[in-house]
Amino acid sequence: MDRLTINNIHKHYEDAPLLTGVNLSIQSGEILCLLGRSGSGKSTLLRIIAGLERAEQGDVIWNDQNLEGVPAHLRHFGMMFQDYALFPHRNVAENVAFGLEMQSISPNEVTTLVSEALTKVNMAGFARRSIAELSGGEQQRVALARALAAKPRLLMLDEPLAALDRSLRLELQKELSDHLHEAGIPVLYVTHDQEEAIALGDCMAILSEGKIVQCGKPRQIFETPANRLVAEFLGMKNFLQGRVVSIEPAEVSTLLGNYKVDRIGHDVTPDSSVTLVISTENCSKIDNQSAQNAIQGRVITCDFRRDGFLITMVTAADSTFEFLIKEEVQIGSLITVHIPPESIRVLNE
Repeated sequence: MDRLTINNIHKHYEDAPLLTGVNLSIQSGEILCLLGRSGSGKSTLLRIIAGLERAEQGDVIWNDQNLEGVPAHLRHFGMMFQDYALFPHRNVAENVAFGLEMQSISPNEVTTLVSEALTKVNMAGFARRSIAELSGGEQQRVALARALAAKPRLLMLDEPLAALDRSLRLELQKELSDHLHEAGIPVLYVTHDQEEAIALGDCMAILSEGKIVQCGKPRQIFETPANRLVAEFLGMKNFLQGRVVSIEPAEVSTLLGNYKVDRIGHDVTPDSSVTLVISTENCSKIDNQSAQNAIQGRVITCDFRRDGFLITMVTAADSTFEFLIKEEVQIGSLITVHIPPESIRVLNE
C-alpha cells in the first residue's frame, strides 16, 4: 500500500513564517481533505509535495523514499488546479493528451489512455468538443480526466469546485468522490469549504497558523474539536467559559448557571477550567425562565432560514449567542432557550 508522509515542513513567504512544522500522512484509497483559510499555506504545501517549490526544512516521503532533490516530473504525482488550466485552443481529447505527450508516450498509447480517462469521467462522447462549448461541470471532468490519464501515484486537487455555483458543486461532489475512490490512489484535496470536506473526505486536516491543528474523521472533528480555534474555524459561534463541577454526572458551572453536558473528556478533572461550545441547532424556546441548561437573553436579530429562524440574543452578562429555533420571535423581546446536554461540547483549556 502506497503512502505519502509529510514530516515537519517549514516555509517562509515574504520573510514571514507560512508553514511552521506541518505533519501529514495519507495512504492508497484515502481522500484527505485539507482545510484552511485563504493564505494559510494550503496551495504552497501542495506545490512543495509536487516538487514545484522547496521547503526550508522537513521531508516529503513517498513510501520509504525521501523526495528531496527529486524533480517534479519524476515524482509521478498528478495535480488539478482551481482554474483547471485547460487550453482553449485544444479540444477535449487534446487537453487530456497534453501531459502524456510531454512524457514521450507513443501516439497509439496516448489515444488509448485518453479514451480510458474520458470514459472514467463520463466524457467519452466529448473528445472532439471545443473547451469553449463545455459547461463548468464538464470542464471540471476534463481536468480530472487529464490528471488521471497519466496514472499518477498520488493526486492533489486545489479547490477544484470553487469556481462553480453552489448547486453545481453539490451535484458534482458525490460524482467526484466516486471517481477519486475508484482511482484507488492517495488523494490530497484542498478546500476551504467544510461541507465539501465532509462530503468528500475520508479524513480531514485543519491547517492554521502554519500547523495541522487537528486531523481525523470529519465526524470526529465536528463532534470533538481539539480547541476553540478549530471550533471557530468550523463555524461554531456560541462559547461559554466554565468550571467542571462533577464528572459523573457531567456538569459545568458558568456565570449563566450550571449546565449538564453529555460527556467530558478523559483528561478533564473536577474544578478544571473548560470552554463550552453550544450548538446553534437542536435548541428550543421555552417559557420556564429558571430552567436548567437554559440561556436567557434579549433578541437583537431574527432572520428566517429554511429550517426555522436564526436569532441573535444578548444576555445580562453582555454575552452574545446564536440559535436556530422553530418560531419567529419579536426583536427586543426577552426569551429563554433550552439547550439539551448532547448539544454542548466541552473543550479543555
